Amino acid sequence: MTDEGGTQRAPLFDRNGVPAATATSVDVDTAIVLLGAGVTAITHPLLYVKLLIQVGHEPLVPTPGTTMFGRKVLYLPGFFSYARHIVKVDGKRGLFRGLPPRLVSSAVSTVVRTKVKQVVPREDVEHVSNRDDLKTSLRKVVRETSHEMLVQCLSRIATHPFHVISVRCMAQFVGREVKYRGLLSCIIKIFQEEGVSGFFVGLVPHILGEVIFLWCCNLLAHFINTYAVDDNFSQAPAVRSYTKFVMGIAVSVLTYPFMLVADLMAVNNCGLAAGLPPNLPIFRSWIHCWKHLSAQGQLFRGSSFFFRRVPIAKATVALE
Repeated sequence: MTDEGGTQRAPLFDRNGVPAATATSVDVDTAIVLLGAGVTAITHPLLYVKLLIQVGHEPLVPTPGTTMFGRKVLYLPGFFSYARHIVKVDGKRGLFRGLPPRLVSSAVSTVVRTKVKQVVPREDVEHVSNRDDLKTSLRKVVRETSHEMLVQCLSRIATHPFHVISVRCMAQFVGREVKYRGLLSCIIKIFQEEGVSGFFVGLVPHILGEVIFLWCCNLLAHFINTYAVDDNFSQAPAVRSYTKFVMGIAVSVLTYPFMLVADLMAVNNCGLAAGLPPNLPIFRSWIHCWKHLSAQGQLFRGSSFFFRRVPIAKATVALE
C-alpha cells in the first residue's frame, strides 16, 4: 500500500481481514506458546524425577562413599541413575508421564498472562540509579512487583488444576496405579471424589512461595543495584542486568520448601500409594505438612539431583 507521495505503508489488514496489529500479536502469542511447550517437554524428565524424590520414592539402593574430608556416607542415586530406572520400568516414553497436563498448563499460563497484561497494563518503569532518587525508584519497583504479583497469582490459580493432575499422574509410578489416565477422565474423577476444592490442593503454599520469591528477588536486586553498584563503574549496566538473575537463583533456594509442600499436598490422601502411609502421613493442612518435613529435616528434599545423601540417622544405622 502506498500513500499519495508514493511512500510504502504497512497494510492495515491482512488477507483474512484481520487488523495487521492484531495478527502480529496473535503470531507472537502463538510463538510463545509453542516455545513454552517445547521447553516444558524437554525439561519434563527433570521435573518427573524431582517429583518422585519429593514424595520420598527411593527405589534404588544407596551406594557407600566418602566426603572430601574422609567421612563415610551413603549416596542416593542421581538424576541419570533414576532416569535409567524409569526407562527400565516404563520405557523411554515413561519419562514423559504427566506431560500433557503440563503442556496445557503452559499454554493456559501464556494466555492468562497476555490477557491480564492487556487488561491491567504495567506502567513504564524507568531505571533510576541515583541514590537521591531512592524513594522514587523504590516506589517504581513496588509498582512493578505488584503488577508481576497480580499476573503470577492469576496465572497460578488458572493453571493449578492442571498442576495437580500432572503431579498425580507422575506419582502413580510409585504404586503402579492407573487411576489417573487422560486429561478429561482425571478432571471428572477429581471432581467426583473431591469436588472443586480437589483441583486447588496445595495452592496456598504455591502462591506464597511465588509471591515471596518475587518480592525478595526484586527488592534485593533493587537495593544491590542502588547501593552496591557505583554509576561510575564502566560495567555498571552489565552488572545490573545480571543482579536480578543471580538474586533469583539465591531466593529460589530459600522458597523451595513452599514448592515441596505444595507438591506433597497435591498428592496427599488422593488414593495413590505415594500420598498414603507408610510413604506419607495424612496431613490436615499444608502447615501440618511443613511441620512434619521440618521435624524430619526434609524441607529441601528433592532440591538437588546430584550428591544426594541418605539422612544422617538412617545412614548411621546402615553403615554400622
